[in-house]
Amino acid sequence: MPRGGKKNHKGRGKQFSNPEEIDRQMKAQREMEANEGAERGSSSESEEESSSDDEQPKRKGVEGLIEIENPNRVSQKSKKVVEVDVDAPKELSRREREEIEKQKAKERYMKLHLEGKTDQARADLARLAIIKKQREDAAKKREDLRKEKEAEEAKSKR
Repeated sequence: MPRGGKKNHKGRGKQFSNPEEIDRQMKAQREMEANEGAERGSSSESEEESSSDDEQPKRKGVEGLIEIENPNRVSQKSKKVVEVDVDAPKELSRREREEIEKQKAKERYMKLHLEGKTDQARADLARLAIIKKQREDAAKKREDLRKEKEAEEAKSKR
């Protein structure tokens, strides 16, 4: 036995099912399905007439013995093409609704911002006015300096 007690399966012979065994299993499966169909057809003809669309799937394990009411388990029923309503309004998910609300809020804010009604827009306009004033003052100073230089050059040429 290898160290650690782990067995590996390398080198062992592979087991294949022989074709006769497979055929026998397939026949038994078909017979079981045929017997179930025959039992349903003979015993529940009156039931099928009353509930043709309410076929419940075959229950597995102890499901058939114990009645369980699970509100989270919802069976998916397939809809027919004629039942599907394409023109009906589609229910939006929570994320989609929140995304649409966020976009609308942003548009409202931008509209108010462009009109100058938000605090940030007022602050921006005030800052812009200060910058314009500073630039006008700087332009005046440059103009004055240029005029002084021209006057000095004119005096020096004479």
